[in-house]
Amino acid sequence: MNDNVIECRHLTHYYGKRLIYRDLNFNVPRGRILGLLGKNGTGKTTTINILSGYLRPREGQCRIFGEELHRLTPQTRQRIALLIEGHVQYSYMTIEEIERFYAPFYPRWNRDAYYGLMEKLHVAPRQRISRMSCGQQSQVALGLILAQDAELLILDDFSMGLDPGYRRLFVEYLRDYTRAEDKTVFLTSHIIQDMEKLIDDCIIMDYGRIMVQMPVGELLSTFGRYTFSTPLPSLPDLEGCHHAQVSRGGGELFSFESPDTVAATLQHAGVPFEGLSREALNLEDAFIGLTGKY
Repeated sequence: MNDNVIECRHLTHYYGKRLIYRDLNFNVPRGRILGLLGKNGTGKTTTINILSGYLRPREGQCRIFGEELHRLTPQTRQRIALLIEGHVQYSYMTIEEIERFYAPFYPRWNRDAYYGLMEKLHVAPRQRISRMSCGQQSQVALGLILAQDAELLILDDFSMGLDPGYRRLFVEYLRDYTRAEDKTVFLTSHIIQDMEKLIDDCIIMDYGRIMVQMPVGELLSTFGRYTFSTPLPSLPDLEGCHHAQVSRGGGELFSFESPDTVAATLQHAGVPFEGLSREALNLEDAFIGLTGKY
């Protein structure tokens, strides 16, 4: 049995003559929450649009539940829920009316998942959506996604428009729901702090390529920030090190390597240094350490 819900092989895409990425390969394992991280313009939305079936890559193949993406059977489509825009179309309806409207379209509709989230929002069933805050309306859209009881959820920028309280509420609800129901989730967000609390695995994209795909716990336990003092005004390219730089006599670099290996790399490159120390990172710092600040 194949344990990958999503399999993408050799994806290449352009907009006009501008290359977005070439020969992209990744899997999304069954029962995992995977977050796609990348700066603006690295191809996150392009990847979401490909997985959603709205865009054909110039080259490559993508399979979901073992089926070619553009030949999905109706039965397989029912196993997938998409959130591309975090808003509700029929905002003139009430909380109760919109649930009844959507339910007949989905054979596996789970009203408890929807109303469970609505209860956390402390909204009444007869409250009209148009009179709710933007954050609450986004939560209604997310609740309708969860109620579809799909096996795979694809959520693009799920936290857009939510204030910190609503983001935390939904992150906790989604995490508990997906683990209890054994769902698979592929999502993006610009709020990396939310991702750290939610995802099992991450893909970090740079322009045109995937830099890493691994469990978040493994990334945070193996990737660190190294600091040291050095008289050099700048640092050469160092094997196995990212974004090595010097500022006011202080050297900094990021690496998956051990302190002994980093020290040996600096010595081999002829870099004089003292006081080499390693600092553990959160997910946002690891992301910046891999992709750079700018």
